Amino acid sequence: MGIVEGDAAEVEHAAGGVGVDVGVRAVPAGEWEREPHPSDSLRTFGAFVQALREHAGLSRADLGERVRYSKHTVESVELGRRMPDEAFVERAEEALGNTGALRKAARHLTRGEAGLAAWFRRWARLEREAVSLCTYECRLVPGLLQSEAYARAVFEGTIPLRTDEELEQQLAARMERQAMMRERPKVPFSFIVEEHVFRRRFGDAGAMRELFDHVLECSAPRNVTLQVVPLEAGLHPCLDGPMRILETPAGQRLGYSEGQKNGRLISDPKEVSALCRRYETLRSQALSPNESRALLERLRGEL
Repeated sequence: MGIVEGDAAEVEHAAGGVGVDVGVRAVPAGEWEREPHPSDSLRTFGAFVQALREHAGLSRADLGERVRYSKHTVESVELGRRMPDEAFVERAEEALGNTGALRKAARHLTRGEAGLAAWFRRWARLEREAVSLCTYECRLVPGLLQSEAYARAVFEGTIPLRTDEELEQQLAARMERQAMMRERPKVPFSFIVEEHVFRRRFGDAGAMRELFDHVLECSAPRNVTLQVVPLEAGLHPCLDGPMRILETPAGQRLGYSEGQKNGRLISDPKEVSALCRRYETLRSQALSPNESRALLERLRGEL
């Protein structure tokens, strides 16, 4: 999850730009705006365009003339700074051999995702299509269960510091991502969280009560299961750190682990199987969902 973590959602963010004169038509203001957070797919597509252009012996100005965009636009696409529109893709395809390669590559383009840590973006995309999601957390309340005040406190405490604009982007993204749980009532969401996570104080008593209320509300639906690992549970098999496991629509299980400024998507069947066994073992050692809710209600009452 990372503190900036992954626990956020995609946010389309325009950087502000002007229309580009392309000869036969004008591109509306904003259509060719710079991507604030270039995605890996944009960079890969751009490198592909550049390689095909150079193979054809064309300069950026030459290609710009053929696709009826400026050489600066061609440069921005090649560097992954701009999302190419359909017209650019079609004209570049025709100008660079008409093999169909650019059309196929363009289908996989995604914008950069403000508010999402770079290492989390691929997992976030998989997560939105998952048919089940399991989360074990030992550091902080999982992003899908965080109250707005808690999320803001998390972002405000990160190092290096973020601007007010960046903080608001991340906060909006995290709150938007939580809609996934409300919008997918048939998808099982399982959370196992260490008790000490809920005992860690932030803000005043009112903010803590708001957090407990929010967690209890989010975990109330039948498709959401929250279990707390009590302090007296002792050592257990998930002490290597937080982890997530999801199942894709095709039935494949994938894992994800995260540390300081990095994350790892785990697809090796043996590794994922080990994570699943650890998770199931810890599930049996944690408090039941009813006992977990009772504990959170008690902690709330002690404030």
